[in-house]
Amino acid sequence: AGLQARYAAVDLAPAALRGRQLSLIVWATTLGAVVGPQFAAGAGESLREFGVPALAGPFVFSAVLFAVAATVLLALMRPDPAVVARQLAAPAAEAGRPPNAVARQGLGPALRAVMAEPSARAGVAAMAAGHMVMVGVMAMTPVHLRGAGHDAAHTLRLVGIVLSVHIAGMYAFSPVVGWLTDRAGRRPVIGAGLVLLIAACALAGTAGYGTARLALGLMVLGLGWSCTVVAGSTLLSESVRVELRASAQGLSDTTMGLAGATAGALSGMIMGAWGYPILALVAALAALPFVLLVVRSGGVAPALGQDA
Repeated sequence: AGLQARYAAVDLAPAALRGRQLSLIVWATTLGAVVGPQFAAGAGESLREFGVPALAGPFVFSAVLFAVAATVLLALMRPDPAVVARQLAAPAAEAGRPPNAVARQGLGPALRAVMAEPSARAGVAAMAAGHMVMVGVMAMTPVHLRGAGHDAAHTLRLVGIVLSVHIAGMYAFSPVVGWLTDRAGRRPVIGAGLVLLIAACALAGTAGYGTARLALGLMVLGLGWSCTVVAGSTLLSESVRVELRASAQGLSDTTMGLAGATAGALSGMIMGAWGYPILALVAALAALPFVLLVVRSGGVAPALGQDA
C-alpha cells in the first residue's frame, strides 16, 4: 500500500514533471522510515512486561501506525486523482474507440497491455529486479549482524543504525532521482540503479561485521532501489493507457512483491548454506541480466496519454 501511493502523484502530473512528482511521494516517507528503526530497541523493551518478546515488540507499534496512516488516507485523499485522470481522458478515449466498444480493466487486460508495450515491460522488469536484489540482501542483513554474537538489545541498535542508513538511501535522495529521471531519461536512470545495486552487493558482501562498511553498502543498495523504482514507475505509468493504468500499476507491484518474496525466501536458504558474502554475490549476479537488457534496449517509445 505504501508503494502504491507513489502512483497517485503521476495521474495528474504533466509529462515533463512525472519523475519529480512521483519521487516526492517516495521521499515523503523518509522521516518516519529513517527515524522509526531507532525506536526499535525501546519499543521491544516497552512491551516485555506484557509477555511480548523484545524482538517482536516493534511489530505491535507498526500495526497501530499502519492503521492510523490508512485512516488518514481514506479520509483526506479526495478527490481521488486516478478517478479525475480517467474523467479527463474519457472524451479522447471515446473519440478513438470503435462504436459499442467497452474498455476492459483488470489484471488480464493490463498484463496484455504491458506485454505489448516494450517501455511498459522495461518498467516492470526494472522494478522487479531492483526489489529482488534489495530484499534479498536487506532481509538477511539483521540475521548476519545477529551472528556477531551481541545480545538482543545491542543487535537491535546495530540493526537500527544500518537499516536507517539503508532506508535513507531508498527515500532521502528520491527527489534527485526524480529530477534525473525527467532530465536524463527513464532508461539511463534504471541502468544506473542496477549498477548501484551490484556495487552495493560488493560493499556489503565484503564488510564482515563492520558496521560502517555494511551501512554504506546498504545505503548504496537503497539508492539503487530508488533509481529502479522511481524511473521504472514513471516509465510504466506513461506507457499504458489511462483506463488500464491502475491495473497495470497493481500488476507491477504484484510482480515486485513476488520477486521480493522469492528473494527473501531464497536468501535465507543461501545464507544458511553458504553465508552472507555468497548471498551478496548471488544477488549481484541476478542483477546482471537486467543491466544487459537495459543496455541492449533502445530509446524510450513515445509515452501514451501525455496530455492526460
